[in-house]
Amino acid sequence: MKYTITIEETVAKYFEIEADSAEEAYEIAEQKYKLGEFVLDPGECQFRQIAITKPSNKATEWREL
Repeated sequence: MKYTITIEETVAKYFEIEADSAEEAYEIAEQKYKLGEFVLDPGECQFRQIAITKPSNKATEWREL
């Protein structure tokens, strides 16, 4: 039987932004991210998990890696 394994990672990286408000900081960060100026890879992996996702009758709960 073939299984499909899904691995999910949460990656974090810190960026400093000069802004006049929190809303402006969010807008600047989103724009820089979309333009490729803020890149998370490789970043710092904060969390990893794994699960069997197919076949669906054999799917499992997520397990931390």
